[in-house]
Amino acid sequence: MADERSPGLGAPDRIPPGQRLVHGWPVSHYGPVPRFRPERWNLRVFGATASGNTHEWTFDDLAALPRATVVADLHCASGPTSTDHEWYGIPATTILDLAPPATRVTHVMAWAEYGYSANLRLADFTSPHALMATHHNGEPLTAEHGFPLRLVVPHLFGYKGPKWLRGIEYMTADRRGFWEERGYHNLADPWQQQRYSYQEDESNGPEQAG
Repeated sequence: MADERSPGLGAPDRIPPGQRLVHGWPVSHYGPVPRFRPERWNLRVFGATASGNTHEWTFDDLAALPRATVVADLHCASGPTSTDHEWYGIPATTILDLAPPATRVTHVMAWAEYGYSANLRLADFTSPHALMATHHNGEPLTAEHGFPLRLVVPHLFGYKGPKWLRGIEYMTADRRGFWEERGYHNLADPWQQQRYSYQEDESNGPEQAG
């Protein structure tokens, strides 16, 4: 079991500019908390896979996948930062090993319950700290915090890490996810204060059609 700490952890200036330190772990999400039905649940990897096939794991299948621990801070684009979260789960790179993307893949879309989505550059998804978490601080995730699976990408704002993860789509071009279509920044680097789409330059977002 690996144990990773995200860059900057323990540094005196660990709070990104414009953020404020909060204690505890506030619950924040859009829409209702989904009901978990283990017999119906699966995780799918689809889109531009190297084989052209869709890959799928049931909830029971997850137990056989490699695990790691990542200790990191969590930054919300609305301003709060909470620190020292211990995440335990499946490294995102494991999925790329088991279901390789085609060579032309540049981005992924993380899909969650109710059609929620978040787009990521492939380089963000393959970060050594990116994790599909099943546990937090030694305990299984609660339903409100994303049980059974939550994507954690500590170097980006929290909206890039969907709760209730259900799928990873490999993409050969970028397109915006749920919050990105509603005015949030396409890249979401908290240290660059990339909160809202009006802050983007031409290199930050998907190419415009037409």
